Amino acid sequence: MLHELLLSLLGYTGDLVVDEKDHRLSVAPSPGDSISDQCTFKLASDISFIESSERDIIEKTITLGFYYRELDRFATKSRNLSWIRFGDDSPVKNQSVYRRAIANGIVEVLSVYRSAVLHMEQKLLADPLPILATVTQSLNKFFVLLPPLYELIREIERDGISGGKVLNLLHKRCHCGVPELQTCIQRLLWHGHQVMYNQLASWMVYGILHDQYGEFFISEQEGNSERDSSYLTNMAERLARVSVNDGSLSDWHLGFHLSLDMLPAYIPMHIAESILFAGKAIRVLRNPSSAFRSVDARHKKLMGDELLPQSEADKIETMLINLKESSEFHKRSFEGAVDSIRAIAASHLWQLVVVRADLNGHLKAIKDYFLLAKGDFFQTFLEESRQLMRLPPRQSTAEADLMVPFRLAVTKTISDDDKYFSRVTLRMPAIGANLKSSKVDVSKSKHADGDLTSDTSLEMSPDGWDGIALEYSVDWPLQLFFTQEVLSRYCRIFQYLLRLKRTQMELEKSWESVMQQDHSKFSKRHIERVNGSASQQRRQCFRPMWRVREHMAFLIRNLQFYIQVDVIESQWNVLQTHIEESRDFAELVEFHQEYLSALISQSFLDIGSVSRILDGIMKLCLQFCWKMENQETEATTNELERLTEDFNKKSNSLYTILRSSRLAGSQRAPFLRRFLLRLNFNSYFEQTAQGVMNVIRPTPALPPLQR
Repeated sequence: MLHELLLSLLGYTGDLVVDEKDHRLSVAPSPGDSISDQCTFKLASDISFIESSERDIIEKTITLGFYYRELDRFATKSRNLSWIRFGDDSPVKNQSVYRRAIANGIVEVLSVYRSAVLHMEQKLLADPLPILATVTQSLNKFFVLLPPLYELIREIERDGISGGKVLNLLHKRCHCGVPELQTCIQRLLWHGHQVMYNQLASWMVYGILHDQYGEFFISEQEGNSERDSSYLTNMAERLARVSVNDGSLSDWHLGFHLSLDMLPAYIPMHIAESILFAGKAIRVLRNPSSAFRSVDARHKKLMGDELLPQSEADKIETMLINLKESSEFHKRSFEGAVDSIRAIAASHLWQLVVVRADLNGHLKAIKDYFLLAKGDFFQTFLEESRQLMRLPPRQSTAEADLMVPFRLAVTKTISDDDKYFSRVTLRMPAIGANLKSSKVDVSKSKHADGDLTSDTSLEMSPDGWDGIALEYSVDWPLQLFFTQEVLSRYCRIFQYLLRLKRTQMELEKSWESVMQQDHSKFSKRHIERVNGSASQQRRQCFRPMWRVREHMAFLIRNLQFYIQVDVIESQWNVLQTHIEESRDFAELVEFHQEYLSALISQSFLDIGSVSRILDGIMKLCLQFCWKMENQETEATTNELERLTEDFNKKSNSLYTILRSSRLAGSQRAPFLRRFLLRLNFNSYFEQTAQGVMNVIRPTPALPPLQR
């Protein structure tokens, strides 16, 4: 009987100990069967020579045999690699490297249990009068270990847990008040961490994602090249799109992401993001583009031997090996090692992008052309294209028509030493799409500000030239920094600044043009001795309109000065300070994003109400200039009066919104008070803005024309 009891402790049933599941199914369980939900080992009911007290002890003891059998079946199933030998791919879905690692730990525990059973057998054979207490005394400690392990594997099997979820489950089970069980679970967790450290080493040393079954918390994006075709419908992003022929760039932007369901709860999100960044950086450093590699080969003596020296890779590997060899997982040590590895990767990526690829030079070029820092070039371009832009653009030849004044401006203002200008390309999008979107904007503006504009505003709105954009060609590895999103945001700012500069130029040129006409007519009358009383009356009639033009020019000039000096130059200086002080590529990307966000927010491009008012003001200014140069009809005079009234309303609304405590007192626009001070230096705007938001129609700021 004792021998059959010992065999049952190793999972083998017989006449004394029976398996109720075998009796129900009439088939012995195989390793591939699912784990039983409850203990099925029982003493045979027909045994009568065992006392009830002994029966209770034996039935309690043989549960260890049931737990052993289930644990052994789980380990055998998880460690089964026969499908590799036969080339069968079907079981791959059920495979798990982390389960296999846990199974290795369970095998260690079961080997200790078998040794205890063997040692107990030797004691029983050596004892002339073996007693049942010897069995219970020898196996007492396993009543603490095997039942929780059985519950663990049952939960893993039932819920299909794998990957980082297994680590998470084990980490939760570690927190218990039983030292023996805690040590056992920690050993299982150690086996799971061995797999994780191997994956981390592959990812952070070589930039290779080794995750056959999708269990790592970093996963590869599938179908990212054509995931959303509608993404390219946006014109600005289509203009900013760069051709990426290098795999490392697509990997950097879209290739990999964090799989949060596989991220263990004891690894913070910022550490996981650091691991993701470090691996992507190593991947880029180890896989430079062929064009960059050929250029770098010519400057190898100056640049150094490798983008990632072998000594640095060995240093990263050593840190991971030290973590792997530790008997316990220490969160502080793990986070410190990850931060150090991330710093190494970020530093070498910074060296690649900032030093070798001349990041600052390209930033300066983008500032010159996208932020209109080369004012002489764009002034010349707008002057040369002024007559062209007075006409509606032709859909088929608009871009080609613009290239003529563009090349003239290049010839006059761009020197041959400018090595960055060759990367700049002028683009004119499809006219139909641009006009369609602009009409939507105008309709929104009418609903937001009241019906301030009549159908005449749509007549010139916008004249089709507002879609002028720039493209900037960037090579590897600058595409890591100048992403499609970044270039599209620069393009958006450029279109806004170009419209502002064009409006300012039209206000100046209209005055110049009309004054030349007036002087020409005066000279003609003086020569022909014609009575000029009618002409003098007309000049007197239009004098208030020149006051309106000056008000428009005053507002546009101050807005332009505010954006170019208070916003762009101040933020540029902040960015330059960060570039000089930082040696971390990720920090530079963050600083640059803050720089772009500050440009957009402090220029009010992200405030719908303000941007719509500014858009309306610029349209009114252009219409006013074009009408002023045509003063021959009565309809023109009426139209000028309407434009004057609309401008007064919109400018007063703009001042009212900008001086509100929500904007003027916030940190998003630190120099807004200077702008308001320049606008309202003589309290003119403050006085005329009174009652602008009331329902009652305010009195126009300028007196009506007297005829």
